[in-house]
Amino acid sequence: MNELLRRLLFLPDQASTFARDIDQLHYFVIVTTFVMSTAVGLTTLFFFVRYRRRSETQTTPHIEPTWWMELGFIGTPLFFFMLWFFLGFREFVRQQTPPSDAIDVYVMAKKWMWKFAYPDGPNAINVLRVPAGRNVRLLMTSRDVIHSFYVPEFRIKQDVLPGRYTQTWFNAVQPGRYQILCAEYCGAGHSIMRGEVIALKPQEFEDWLSQQRRGLVARQDSSPTGLDFAPALGNLVDQGRRIAAEQGCLKCHTTDGTRHIGPTWLDLYHRREKLQDGSIIDADEAYLTESMMEPTAKIVAGFQPVMPSFQGKIAGPEVAALVEYIKSLQSDVVRTGPSEGPAYAPIRGR
Repeated sequence: MNELLRRLLFLPDQASTFARDIDQLHYFVIVTTFVMSTAVGLTTLFFFVRYRRRSETQTTPHIEPTWWMELGFIGTPLFFFMLWFFLGFREFVRQQTPPSDAIDVYVMAKKWMWKFAYPDGPNAINVLRVPAGRNVRLLMTSRDVIHSFYVPEFRIKQDVLPGRYTQTWFNAVQPGRYQILCAEYCGAGHSIMRGEVIALKPQEFEDWLSQQRRGLVARQDSSPTGLDFAPALGNLVDQGRRIAAEQGCLKCHTTDGTRHIGPTWLDLYHRREKLQDGSIIDADEAYLTESMMEPTAKIVAGFQPVMPSFQGKIAGPEVAALVEYIKSLQSDVVRTGPSEGPAYAPIRGR
């Protein structure tokens, strides 16, 4: 029955753990709507024939519905709408909550291509290789305009925004090739902004990953400086460490927990920070990126808004490298509170 409905609705194959549940919700909404619409239509036709006006002098009787009729007319549609909302919201929360064991892949969209970077080195353009049966989290940003990452077989679609990080995740249930489309009009080349997800068997993926790492090491060894690579190449943590020094980030932020002008980066990732307005936020990838692009949007309590904006100064791959570097700065201490204030009052304008 499910396969028949999928074919009748021209839906693509179900290639992720999300696909079947989303399609089930799709079928439920469509079948319920179809049945109710048919019932209303047949009832209307019955009333049209049964209670048609038979003479010019016939009058329409006044009918007072009983309480249970009114309850049924109002409660039945409300029940189904609330049920659809509950099922849809449950699936939405599931898609927005990546598992802790997910593999991270950074995605940068630009006119008109997809760039993928793995935290431990490999990168690719328009081809995303992942292991089948493993959870994969995509941390996505755009270099220019709004794009939308869409894999029909996975039933995932997520907007990709400039200057921000959005995320989605999936688990490809079996090896295969699956098309990536941009679902947000992004300019003249929108229709050719396509890519491909290649789901490999776990061992094949590990072999490919090892081969890519060996290739990166060989290119670094053959380089006079070992550093003259594009930002998307090499280990993201090492790149982030170098970019932090070049951009002067370490003049205000420490990496060893010492109090300074800005919050320390040690154990910053997923720290529960208290803001000046009293709200609490999770220092995740989106917050770290926003703090670089719009540092005055969310100011940590106890600190002054003295950080400059890096909007337009660093590219998407460099932001990804900085975020990955900050994520790597973890100690054995379990932090329970927000960042402490600066060691001394900063001088404005510096």
